[in-house]
Parts: sequence; structure tokens; C-alpha cells
Amino acid sequence: MSGTEHVDSVDSMIIDLLVQDGRRSVTEIAEQVSLSPSAVKRRIDRLERVGVIAGYTVVLDHGKLGSSFEAFVELRFSGDVKVEMITMAATSVTEVLEVFTVAGDPDALVRVRVSGVQHLRDVIDRLRRSGPVIGTKTLMVLGAWRRDGRA
Repeated sequence: MSGTEHVDSVDSMIIDLLVQDGRRSVTEIAEQVSLSPSAVKRRIDRLERVGVIAGYTVVLDHGKLGSSFEAFVELRFSGDVKVEMITMAATSVTEVLEVFTVAGDPDALVRVRVSGVQHLRDVIDRLRRSGPVIGTKTLMVLGAWRRDGRA
């Protein structure tokens, strides 16, 4: 939002309900927030228009798709590498889900999803060759928790 627009407590409740289930009907949301469906629809349209709601997504069961292993790979680069280069190096690897450039050591934290240990090894090798990477450290994900209830 531009700073002059405001998200009130009803908007926040609508957002929370949509985060829990993006396919929730306007009628169901209206019942939960004690507004008419048309008022809720107007609020959702406004939240989308101003960019508070940036989009909707699908939550997948990656185990059923054959890619149930996740890991975080710490990447270290030589001191003269620009932040944009760090991001570009990691995004060239298709198994990379997210790249977080960070201050300190390491330079980036990369989240990857793979089918198994051998696949992870291949991905790490590609990350090491994807730019001026001088070191990596890999952390396998054993479990996950998210505030919105999705794992």
C-alpha cells in the first residue's frame, strides 16, 4: 500500500482467512467477519488492487510428486561478488525454490527440493559450478512448521 491506505482489523481477518484457504468463498468469509458478501468482495478487490494480496497459490504434496527432500544450502562467494550475481547463480538451478541473500557468513541461504540424496548431491555440484562459489554447507530438513499451518 502507498502508506496513506490502511488495513483495518476486518481486512486483517479477511487476509488471515484467505491465507488459511485461498479458495474459501466470499460468502464463507462474510459469515466469519460479519459483513455482507458484497462488502467482503469489495475489500478483497481493493486488497488485490493495492497489492496487499499479490496472488494465490496451490499447496502441493511433494512426496506424492517424488520430490519430498528439502535442504538449505549455505553459499559463500568471493568478497567482490555483487549481491545480484549471488541470486542469479542460484536461480539458474531449477531445484532452487528460494534464495535469501544475507549479511554475514554465509552470503546466501538457498532452499532446494530434491528426490533424494543423490539428487541433492547433483544439485550441490551444480550450485558450486554456477558462479564464483568458494564454499557450501548443506542442512537437510527433517521437519517443518509454518505459522499458517502448512508444512
